[in-house]
Amino acid sequence: MYVHLSEKDNTTRYPTLDQMTDNPFYLWEDHSKDSSVITLASGILSDEQFYIILPFMIYTSQLINNCAIIANSLIIAVNIKLGFSEPSNISLTALAICDFTLAVLFTWTNLCNWLTYHSVRLPFQGANVSFLTGGAQSAFLSTTIAWITAFISFERCLCILVPLKMKRLITPRVTFVAMLMIILLTFCPSFSIYMTYKFVWVFNPHLNVTILNTIPVNSKFAIQFDKISIVICGVIQPLLAFSIVLICTVLLVVQLRKISSWRLSVTSAKRQWVQPEENPAASLSAAEVRISRKEERLVRMVVAIATIFIMSYIPICIGLFCGVLIDRFDLYGVYSRIYIVSGYIVSLGQPISGSVNILIYYKMASKFRSVFRRLVRLDRQEQ
Repeated sequence: MYVHLSEKDNTTRYPTLDQMTDNPFYLWEDHSKDSSVITLASGILSDEQFYIILPFMIYTSQLINNCAIIANSLIIAVNIKLGFSEPSNISLTALAICDFTLAVLFTWTNLCNWLTYHSVRLPFQGANVSFLTGGAQSAFLSTTIAWITAFISFERCLCILVPLKMKRLITPRVTFVAMLMIILLTFCPSFSIYMTYKFVWVFNPHLNVTILNTIPVNSKFAIQFDKISIVICGVIQPLLAFSIVLICTVLLVVQLRKISSWRLSVTSAKRQWVQPEENPAASLSAAEVRISRKEERLVRMVVAIATIFIMSYIPICIGLFCGVLIDRFDLYGVYSRIYIVSGYIVSLGQPISGSVNILIYYKMASKFRSVFRRLVRLDRQEQ
């Protein structure tokens, strides 16, 4: 589809020449409000404020994304060496792959916005095209990460509450299938965005260039479909996953306290030379105690991962509520400037979470630490 820009045509749905040359971050107005003329939607932020804040947000976001890419690459490499005989390795590797992919998508969005900010002439409109090729997918991938974290927390919670049954049910194959289903059900729907937005080729005779751009599909079906997908995939799914993580984390913390109390009673009984008949806990074998300690370390690691996830996901939940409660709070609405800036702030949480996970694994997982040190040759340096 080609669109011819003209300064005289004031009824076109597409931006005027002045808007293209004076402001590279022109945005489409929301067609659901029966608007026929595209205007610059700045909302609360002025152009001057927006162009001061934007580069700082881009550089900050990209610095964190770089850390997330490196950290999750190392996590994937270490887990491959460890193998996938343990279900936990499969789920943690899936989490690392999603964190890595999310950081790459954010990097693509940052690159497009940075080039647009510096007025680099591209064959496409950076801010709008990056939304359909990276921004929308990253939003759905955040939901995927939330559900994988929910699965890890739920699986570990059941393993502590009913260990004998869950060890038979949660096998590597079951975990692999669960990860695949989560990705298919939460990330693949992101491609439905192309039902509500479309690419167009915009020709500018004054600059003698044709660039690729995007616009919302102006139809009742597309508008209704967009609203439904936002509610289901953008609000209900993330909040439900967040609730599961929160509940399971609380239960795991309670169980950790019980385990610590039990272990303290065993130690106290042994010091007082209490006979097994007097204290049944003291009659546990060394192997059983060792297995219990291994489970306890894994539970503590999952609690740490879930806690960081909860802290990083709270701003996302706030952003989701704002998108539902505030009219036209989106990329094409009158609050588009605020939407972009707040989107950068909200999106910092998950790359930070993905970057910190490697420190948790290194601190709490002895096998991971051993393989990691061999991988980066730390052991040889110490020798």
